[in-house]
Amino acid sequence: MKYNNINFNNKTILITGGAGFIGSNLVFYFQQNYPNSNLVVFDCFRSELTFSNGNLQSFGHYKNLIDFKGDVICGNINNKNDLLLLKKYNFDFIFHQAAISDTRVYDQEVVMQTNVNSFYDILNIAKDNEAVIVYASSAATYGSLSSPQTVGQESPENPYGFSKHMMDQIAYRFGNENPNMTIVGLKFFNVYGPGEYYKAKTSSMVIQLGHQILDGNAPKLFESSDQILRDFIYIDDVIQANIKACSPKINGVYNVGTGIPRSFQDIADILQNELGSNLGTEYFPNPLKGYQMHTQANIDSSKIYLDFMPKYSLEEGIKDYISEIKRLHGSDNK
Repeated sequence: MKYNNINFNNKTILITGGAGFIGSNLVFYFQQNYPNSNLVVFDCFRSELTFSNGNLQSFGHYKNLIDFKGDVICGNINNKNDLLLLKKYNFDFIFHQAAISDTRVYDQEVVMQTNVNSFYDILNIAKDNEAVIVYASSAATYGSLSSPQTVGQESPENPYGFSKHMMDQIAYRFGNENPNMTIVGLKFFNVYGPGEYYKAKTSSMVIQLGHQILDGNAPKLFESSDQILRDFIYIDDVIQANIKACSPKINGVYNVGTGIPRSFQDIADILQNELGSNLGTEYFPNPLKGYQMHTQANIDSSKIYLDFMPKYSLEEGIKDYISEIKRLHGSDNK
């Protein structure tokens, strides 16, 4: 499905983090809808390195790019020499998805270097190439503020959220200094769908609970999960937002969610309905401090300035996703 009137054929498109969840979905959106587009994936790919919390340092996975026909460059956005490998291209569009996206990484130095310092380099590449740039911000910029979360009212509570908040400030300033550029940031809420499996422990509860059910086990949830609400958004709607962000009415930072919060209990119940199971739910105490109990994206400005209109309800998104959840069940996500 084509989401705007831009013809991306014969355009050169850079997708940083292109072997990751959202990045790889962007790759195949262009490959399928604009087969004559020139696609370049820049990703450091997965290694065995982990953070102190035990989670992987990179989620880029070659299996997300099976059937990709464009150029792949293995590089780290922190490495100036790696970025020089992009010099031979003249980009028309840049989608900047590469980042440390784990909200529970508390090494402030590495988060800021990776997410903030490198953003200056990516912005300057966009400026030199006169390219449109769409980058990943995050709902983590809001911390535990009450819903609905609204752009301009941020209060990050972890290094990741702070780094994305700083990226937004940099983007505003860079846009003011370069008024002819198109620069749009997208604050993603809880994204789920095909392509997330290789995020392992940080993949959405949709696939994690789906695989628990397929194992024959009751889905495990925190106590009172019917009262823990999130703005879950399906990957296809996230791609829609990225594409529409290429021709915004004005530069800015925009929320990407449905505007309709749903509970974790809803996910478990929808999955059991789709999978034809009736295993009940197993509850356990929430061990996490400062846990956000409710998120809801205010998408008024996204509708007005991006023409963004989410299409998928939670029921529709899970229904579309279910065949992929089944296909991946029991496979190795390493």
